[in-house]
Amino acid sequence: MEKKPTILMNRYELGRILGQGTFAKVYHARNLASNQSVAIKVIDKEKVLRVGMIDQIKREISTMRLVRHPNIVQLHEVMASKSKIYFAMEYVRGGELFARVARGRLKEDAARKYFHQLIGAVDFCHSRGVYHRDLKPENLLVDDNGNLKVSDFGLSALQECQKQDGLLHTTCGTPAYVAPEIINKKGYDGAKADIWSCGVILFVLLAGYLPFHDANLMEMYRKISRGEVKYPNWFSSDLRRFISRLLDPNPNNRITIEKLVEYPWFKKGYKPAVMLAQSHGSNSLKDVQVAFSTDHKDNEANKVEQPDSPLKPTSLNAFDIISHSKGFDLSGLFGNDQGQKATNSRFMTQKPASAIVSKLEQIAETERFMVKKQDGLVKLQGSKEGRKGQLAIDAEIFEVTPAFYVVEVKKSAGDTLEYERFCNKGLRPSLRDICWSSQSEEKFPSLSESSN
Repeated sequence: MEKKPTILMNRYELGRILGQGTFAKVYHARNLASNQSVAIKVIDKEKVLRVGMIDQIKREISTMRLVRHPNIVQLHEVMASKSKIYFAMEYVRGGELFARVARGRLKEDAARKYFHQLIGAVDFCHSRGVYHRDLKPENLLVDDNGNLKVSDFGLSALQECQKQDGLLHTTCGTPAYVAPEIINKKGYDGAKADIWSCGVILFVLLAGYLPFHDANLMEMYRKISRGEVKYPNWFSSDLRRFISRLLDPNPNNRITIEKLVEYPWFKKGYKPAVMLAQSHGSNSLKDVQVAFSTDHKDNEANKVEQPDSPLKPTSLNAFDIISHSKGFDLSGLFGNDQGQKATNSRFMTQKPASAIVSKLEQIAETERFMVKKQDGLVKLQGSKEGRKGQLAIDAEIFEVTPAFYVVEVKKSAGDTLEYERFCNKGLRPSLRDICWSSQSEEKFPSLSESSN
């Protein structure tokens, strides 16, 4: 008698198991509507709650929603039952890059191609404020076309995780791939720590073994802390210099991605990835709510779409105004702050919130942006693919008095230079007729700028 297939949430037919860990199993599955192959990660909610891994799961959801890139495994949707959380993810048929290295070291051109794709994905993550923190060949998958896919964001950190010193402090990662500043339990820059791991991966791809290895873990940590690397004789002098810049034990001297992509060894045959279209808006908060809601039953889909709420400006009092300025100098709130990269702009107006929203909608239509409004926030989502994905902008409206409003505009995604061009050529000129100015001012007042 033929076994009846397992149908999940009336949307997916579960197939064979692909892998499993302590808290989750991963299955091959088929989307019943599209017939598309997907990977379903099934997480035991009770186990996760018992060991206090809720924050890690929430962070993984939020992170994967932020990083839509051709060289990163995509999260399609999050579902939940009373006892399980389900991630429907991109299915990568080729398996782990580690399996290919285990058969022997790669040729230089093949390793360089994978490294190009790895750096492109990592650079994109960093531009979205995401640091992976567990990069290793086991977390790099290869698809049918031989393209690399970064996976497993369970140990990732968001920019918001940084402490007041601007650094991360959680010790995590895989010992052989972890940066020395993490081993030494110092505050560390997530981007620089990821670059170190990329350096170790490149060495492994080309050598077929680890640069820092010892049966004694403490001795291996000592080698990592000192950056003691013995290069095989088939490494060219140019390649050795390049890897030594990646594996500099001093994070302040370690090469950055901006300089790395200009290095001759890296530039050979480099083709930036063609970016994927970004979905409008972020569903990460909704997905987290779905995953940990207790108001649903087993085998019952829980995906609730909430309509946009009417836009209500946020009220600002005197203390709020001061918090938006530098110290007690309020000139920074309304004037230009030269010398800083503008990712945050403000303007003031005596027009009502409805007029402000209408003007922003006009700008969006002209510039071909999609608009979403909710709770004093207007989200503009670009339609064109830029260097770091589609440009996304948040405009938040603050009510100082019933006749006086401050609007803060900031980049939430995309490239900073593209954002600045949008502000200079699209936003500022279009706001001339609603920006407030004193009688003594005859020209359009500049938007204030600060670095977020």
